[in-house]
Amino acid sequence: MKFTPCRIADVILIEPRLFGDQRGFFMETYQQKVFAEHGITAQFVQDNHSGSRRGTLRGLHYQIRQAQGKLVRVVTGEIFDVAVDLRRSSPTFGQWVGEILSAENKRQLWIPPGFAHGFYVISEWAEVVYKASDFYAPHWDRTLLWNDPTVGIAWPLREGVELLISEKDRAGLRLEQAETYP
Repeated sequence: MKFTPCRIADVILIEPRLFGDQRGFFMETYQQKVFAEHGITAQFVQDNHSGSRRGTLRGLHYQIRQAQGKLVRVVTGEIFDVAVDLRRSSPTFGQWVGEILSAENKRQLWIPPGFAHGFYVISEWAEVVYKASDFYAPHWDRTLLWNDPTVGIAWPLREGVELLISEKDRAGLRLEQAETYP
């Protein structure tokens, strides 16, 4: 596997080695020892899987307690995946990074605890799976406003494609109002 730090170095793009022949392909998506050698030592406790139509924007979600690290990949379709640094002590506080993840490119994104996470579906349909380093805790669940101008995410919204977003996500808080990490 190839591990490449993103513009925010704690967020890591992971590209698996692909072995293919006339039957199809095989790839390893996670191996604890290899990930640890690249600084990702999270113990994963939960796997999640979502399916979404084109134009769906999910996020930006985080848990203020029981912060979750997430290892995100796409098994069907294509998304623009985003992480926003919410660690006040970080030199990249309030900054974001985004990557295209797809079933075709098979890339994964490691988003450590302390970040808000969200994605926008580019393809007609996308299925996203991710491992989480802590359990879902609804009472600690928070949402950062997806289009906060202070953060300034350059979402690749498609003209003529309806934006599908939940009421919870529309009501997210701006960075200056949001609970953040030390």
